[in-house]
Amino acid sequence: MVAEGLAEAGERRIGWAARAMPVLTALGERFAGERPFDGLRIAACLHVTAETAVLLGALRAGGAEIALAASNPLSTQDDVAAALETYGIAVHARAGVDRGTYYRHIHQALDISPNIVLDDGCDLVNILHTERVELLDTVAGGCEETTTGIIRLRQMASENALRFPVVAVNDTRTKRMFDNRYGTGQSTLDGIMRATNVLLAGRTVVVAGFGFCGRGVAERARGLGARVIVTEIDPVKALDATLQGYEVQPMGRAAEIGDVFVTVTGNRDVIRAEHLAAMKDGVILANAGHFDVEIDVRALEEAATAVRFGIRPNTDEYVMADGRRLLLLSEGRLVNLTAAEGHPAAVMDMSFSAQALAVAWLARSTWLAEESVRLPPGVHDVPAEIDAEVARLKLAAADVEIDTLTDAQERYLHSWRLGS
Repeated sequence: MVAEGLAEAGERRIGWAARAMPVLTALGERFAGERPFDGLRIAACLHVTAETAVLLGALRAGGAEIALAASNPLSTQDDVAAALETYGIAVHARAGVDRGTYYRHIHQALDISPNIVLDDGCDLVNILHTERVELLDTVAGGCEETTTGIIRLRQMASENALRFPVVAVNDTRTKRMFDNRYGTGQSTLDGIMRATNVLLAGRTVVVAGFGFCGRGVAERARGLGARVIVTEIDPVKALDATLQGYEVQPMGRAAEIGDVFVTVTGNRDVIRAEHLAAMKDGVILANAGHFDVEIDVRALEEAATAVRFGIRPNTDEYVMADGRRLLLLSEGRLVNLTAAEGHPAAVMDMSFSAQALAVAWLARSTWLAEESVRLPPGVHDVPAEIDAEVARLKLAAADVEIDTLTDAQERYLHSWRLGS
């Protein structure tokens, strides 16, 4: 397909996503009138998908100059990338590139000398602080969309290494409750079923990690008739899973009985060599925890005597010395964004609306603010009023009404003198 035809296909895909994103579409119209980002340069490292395109289109409508790199080459939709170029956005991304090209693209996005950065996993921020330190003085702040990225950023902040304020968009209630839980839950199982055509009913699904993403995967798998086992390192989350009726076991025990394994932790080596050695023939290994380190792919490669790449789309079969076959999905990368299309647009409408409003707030609090009142370096929560605004706009778009407090109720909640 020629580039022009590719861009047209991408525009159709973006238009379809926008239908389910009324809040972000309305924000784009607001930004076009207010122009809050005139003169602002934004470097973004995000999944290059139709939903991301709606977000960047809203920021572009508000006057921002944008350069985009992919946060995962396997999730890049080339037609969307081509369409974004027609929006006046510099796109440095292509599906399936190697690791070296992936990082070169991030450097190219940073060449814009950004004032604000948008990151999905902290790779862009990491490069800024290690390889492109000459650009740090121009960066007023950033936003981070993932649990993995927030973990890395908080560690940087604890070591006084983070040089600018970053807003933890991932930690908003609308993001965790809906994007992480419902979006990850549905899209992860969608990716597994597209890649394998497995029947989950009656199978044993092992979910590693019981955060909001893990809960979503566990709920969806149980709803499809699977027996669900949860593995955890956090005693509170393990107790939560137990009280919700899930079996909780260490991975060493679950490895022996699971049929499908899904890692959703944000950490590395969750499934290691000793677990791979205990698994049954035909098990399916999938990751929905951002980076391709949760499943020890190198250990899998070293243990295998043969590999049948592409036995199905996004499915590679590793044959062990004893004849067992272990199926790795999406090379251990995000299965929901490589074997499927990621979160439904209706879910991303909330996450990206919070992101868009956070960028506007961040610009006011850093780039446009007097130096004496600017946000200090560190990880900052999204203001609660942004979270509430996104929820109100989403309810209004769905034609859902809720109650409001009466004056008497307001006084009661704000007075310690009124008792029972």
